Amino acid sequence: MKLKPIFDVTFKAVLLASCLLSSVARADVYGYVDAQGDTHFSTEALDARYQLFIKGDGVFNSSQLTSAAPEPAPTRLAKVLTEHPNLKKFEAVLASAAAEFNVDLALMKAMMAAESGFNPAAVSPKGAIGLMQIMPATAERYGLVGDARNSIQQKLADPKTNVRLAARYLRELTALFPDQQALVIASYNAGEGAVQKYRNTIPPYPETRNYVRLVTQFYQFYVPPVSALAVANDGARRVHLTIPGRSNMPAPLTHTAN
Repeated sequence: MKLKPIFDVTFKAVLLASCLLSSVARADVYGYVDAQGDTHFSTEALDARYQLFIKGDGVFNSSQLTSAAPEPAPTRLAKVLTEHPNLKKFEAVLASAAAEFNVDLALMKAMMAAESGFNPAAVSPKGAIGLMQIMPATAERYGLVGDARNSIQQKLADPKTNVRLAARYLRELTALFPDQQALVIASYNAGEGAVQKYRNTIPPYPETRNYVRLVTQFYQFYVPPVSALAVANDGARRVHLTIPGRSNMPAPLTHTAN
């Protein structure tokens, strides 16, 4: 895709819509780019390196994307989300899966950013795999099984399989929680059983609440007419999401984020 300006009016519309969500879905986001070019995001300033990226009650100022050098930190962080080489690489895979299962493409992009940082080889300590961090148990639920040639883990590492399963799962969650994006996001992280356990609210798990905040904020960057930006691939860079509270998460019911 070609570089296009990101209009503030789009973000204002998204912000207005977000008022319909629980306040838990809004939070400040901090981040920094390290010396290796890897990017780190968090809902808290974990140390002095983290700088405010976007305020929970504000919108990203699109004029920063065309600011003169030196490039401010928020601009660099925004470009990670919109210009990452793998975002363009897997654009067709995402679009195809979103269309097949009639799910929100912008939401899938935001979740991919939060789940794997666009890294198809990502594997979490809990065993979630690939771009959309699918658990083998979730894949089996939709009929994916290992065979003599490839294990289920190897099959999940395939971007097309991984993204398609994620879209299928999101379709189910969207049908279960219509017009409740925050609950869909929370269910993807903690499992729909956890959301139902707490009477269709975001579970009080720190990881899940911070995950909802991050995805909701990232979503702003992918809502039409915002476009992913194509840039020269000067080497793959990794994106790191530090979600406070992860150690407090209970065992996943059907799916875990990281």
